[in-house]
Amino acid sequence: MQLTLDEATKWINSFVEKIEHNSATLNELDTAIGDGDHGTNMDRGAKAISEALSKKSPENLSELLKTTAFAMIQKVGGASGPLYGTALLDMSKAAKENDDLAALVQVGADGIKRRGQSDVKMKTMIDVWQPVADDLQAGSLSTDQVTAALNSTKDMVATKGRASYLEEKSAGHLDPGSQSSAYLFESLVEVIGG
Repeated sequence: MQLTLDEATKWINSFVEKIEHNSATLNELDTAIGDGDHGTNMDRGAKAISEALSKKSPENLSELLKTTAFAMIQKVGGASGPLYGTALLDMSKAAKENDDLAALVQVGADGIKRRGQSDVKMKTMIDVWQPVADDLQAGSLSTDQVTAALNSTKDMVATKGRASYLEEKSAGHLDPGSQSSAYLFESLVEVIGG
């Protein structure tokens, strides 16, 4: 499935809205196993995305992803800014030659793995990104699939990131980066249908 500029713009705008409406939830999740500011950081990034896109409408998919990436890198603190920024910037570069949605999300997932030196089952945002990439590659993505990927993080023991300091006590909590990633892909499902 090709991702058009119009679809991607709706996707990013919906993600921004979900982050702005759910920043308290993200902070709450992050308080349990992190430093409690994931929602605040992501909200700052969401506002930066809106501001950047209001100043100049992207002319193509690559430019939209690049603008979104830089807003995240510049305004989202902690690990999330660089991780989201790397994913979106890698997707932006790939979008210059390929607008296949499944391929682009896989490029983003690979970027997060590289930047975070992480992989699935470490209780990170990759535990949502990689299943979503796999589902898109298989030809379908639904909200239920995104939710299943998110919920899979609850019983995991974190082996990467700040939550890993809690070792076994990190189990029983959703990963906040996975929750914000779930908002990203729930927004995508709203745009492409599922």
